[in-house]
Amino acid sequence: MVTCLGDALFPDVGRATVTLLRRLGVEVEVPTGQTCCAQPMVNTGYLEEAVPVVRTFVEAFAGYDAVVAPSGSCAGSVRHQHALVARRAGDPALAEAVARTAPRVHELSGFLTDVLGVEDVGATFAHRVTYHPTCHSLRLLDVGDRPTRLLRAVRGLELLELPHAQECCGFGGTFAVKNADTSVAIGQDKARHVLDTGAEVLVASDSSCLMHVGGILSRQHAGVRVMHLAEVLAATGSP
Repeated sequence: MVTCLGDALFPDVGRATVTLLRRLGVEVEVPTGQTCCAQPMVNTGYLEEAVPVVRTFVEAFAGYDAVVAPSGSCAGSVRHQHALVARRAGDPALAEAVARTAPRVHELSGFLTDVLGVEDVGATFAHRVTYHPTCHSLRLLDVGDRPTRLLRAVRGLELLELPHAQECCGFGGTFAVKNADTSVAIGQDKARHVLDTGAEVLVASDSSCLMHVGGILSRQHAGVRVMHLAEVLAATGSP
């Protein structure tokens, strides 16, 4: 599942995810019929409008052993919101399709550690890194320390603890549009904590969070770049 944001703005994250999974022996397909996870509609109360999006999702990903998303936000939406949408729509067939598909949807780090049973994925990335645990991966999916376990196994990588790591980055999807000043203020706090670590690279599992904090760091000319977890785990050198 490439995700809307990945497809439109961060295609390298999708490519890195495919590269990583294939390196680990997974047969990967990217269904061309996929669109959105429906989270933007659900989060803003447009449940009726979310119905065809959920239907498209279950049709696109029907029959696969696993659906892997480089996004705790999108995976969390499928796992926790699709059943609500189908139930509110009064569509038993859609509800049954969701019940079959949703449990097979995995955030990337959880798929690697829990399904494939690996922590050392053969990556090399010789940089000082700090990790931001994104809200949905923590609170909806309970990924815990899976991403940091994967990062600690990367050759050459120095993992630095992020102060107040579990605080939100401030993005929150449509929250950033409706409450821009608050969103930016929270993001500035997160950027300051990142700088306090002395890291060269900020890593997270959601491109949306990296887009938000990365934009702030860029405008501050902070010299810290952002990378998705998939990009680090797919690395075999020191770009």
